Amino acid sequence: MPENQAMYTKLQQLDYILVFKPILKYKDGTTKGNCDADLVLRVMVEYPNYDKAIIVSGDGDFYSLIDYLKSKDKLEQLLIPNEFKYSALLKKVNDEHLKYISFVSSLRRKLEYLK
Repeated sequence: MPENQAMYTKLQQLDYILVFKPILKYKDGTTKGNCDADLVLRVMVEYPNYDKAIIVSGDGDFYSLIDYLKSKDKLEQLLIPNEFKYSALLKKVNDEHLKYISFVSSLRRKLEYLK
């Protein structure tokens, strides 16, 4: 999204590898990007190339991936964007493995991009 270009540039300067996907813009101004399968594929293709993964999502579609990464000691953290609205499947993970779950909203001061 063009309005986020400064953030993308900063992340790339910090050696993050960004993968851009097409998005849909709706008439009401909201956007939708469908990247679930792409994320799972990328995590598994790159599996030998990283020590630990940080997954940012509240979507229960990633439960199996998160569970697998945990079982292989490859999950560092699950960052959930909205602590009031996320999948019940991930709430189960939260109950069982609290150490893996953080909420982006509680980390805002550490994570927010300041121009």
